[in-house]
Amino acid sequence: MHVPYCRTRCGYCDFNTYTAAELGPGVSQASFAGDLVTEIDLVGEQWHPEAPVDTVFFGGGTPTMLPASDLVGVLDRIDEVFGLASDVEVTTEANPESVDYDYLAELRSGGFTRLSLGMQSASTAVLAALDRAHTPGRVQRVVAEARAAGFQRVSVDLIYGTPGESDDDWRDSLNAAVEAGVDHVSAYALTVEDGTAMAAAVRRGKLPVPDPDIAAARYEVADEILTGAGFEWYEISNWARPGQQCRHNLGYWDVDAQWWGFGPGAHGHVGDLRLVNVKHPKLYAEELAADRLPLAEYEVVSAEERRLERIMLSVRLRRGVSPWSDSARQVLEQLVAEGLMTRVGERFVLSRTGRLLADTATLRLAEADA
Repeated sequence: MHVPYCRTRCGYCDFNTYTAAELGPGVSQASFAGDLVTEIDLVGEQWHPEAPVDTVFFGGGTPTMLPASDLVGVLDRIDEVFGLASDVEVTTEANPESVDYDYLAELRSGGFTRLSLGMQSASTAVLAALDRAHTPGRVQRVVAEARAAGFQRVSVDLIYGTPGESDDDWRDSLNAAVEAGVDHVSAYALTVEDGTAMAAAVRRGKLPVPDPDIAAARYEVADEILTGAGFEWYEISNWARPGQQCRHNLGYWDVDAQWWGFGPGAHGHVGDLRLVNVKHPKLYAEELAADRLPLAEYEVVSAEERRLERIMLSVRLRRGVSPWSDSARQVLEQLVAEGLMTRVGERFVLSRTGRLLADTATLRLAEADA
């Protein structure tokens, strides 16, 4: 469920998000939950999953800019139309400043089971460079509020490699996340995306280009600290305490998984189809008002594309890959000899060094049967 609203725009972000000033006339954040419900109803007339919904993820943007009652109402309609599994995982992303105990308690009583906080850093200077609005220490307080509200699963997102970030800044951020008591950490290298304010600053020479060698060193520090604190990596950029992996994320990395994306710019994958919604909230609302699914485009995934994606996605996961042919086995054995993979039974898993060179391993495996 993509909620495309943000209070302010972060300089590094290229997601399909909008501040109030960017929306223009004819678009109402207050009516957005109703638009999502309309889309759910329209999809429900045409798509009938064989099993109840296993995971629901409210992302953005900042979903928690909407009232908690709106998010709970959307979740209720999903249950009415598609049915929710008895052990459904329901996540919302949130900025630390956008929620408090009362808000979280309403979400928890309404069926939400997991909270994902955009922490990014514990350093005031790094947060300022990223245009993040929250203050250091707020994340720890929100984690405590979430626990008090009944959330047993809480995650934070971190970003490393921001211009001006020091080694100590990064270590302090990791330690702050661990000490906050979360059970899941996602850590991503900063990428300067075209069209963002940060890209413009880099182009003008106001900010340096992120150094890939520094990013690689920061990744190794993350793995060291998180592993030492009892977390296990289960995807290249994700660590969790045992049993606390994000089920929704694992679905994205399963080439055979199916999901429907609701909201402006949301992506779906059903059978052999990839679906993409129109991006702007105004056009999205207009399509729904005309009783039309707000699809912008779709594509049919070919057998070759699925083969390549299966390799790419499997390589990224801790469970790794098993050889599917003699030539694939030869490549895997060579990757082990080079220190990029380790062998676990009949499966081959990226080493820490291999995780830094995952694209290389993927390319060589993709060429094995080409």
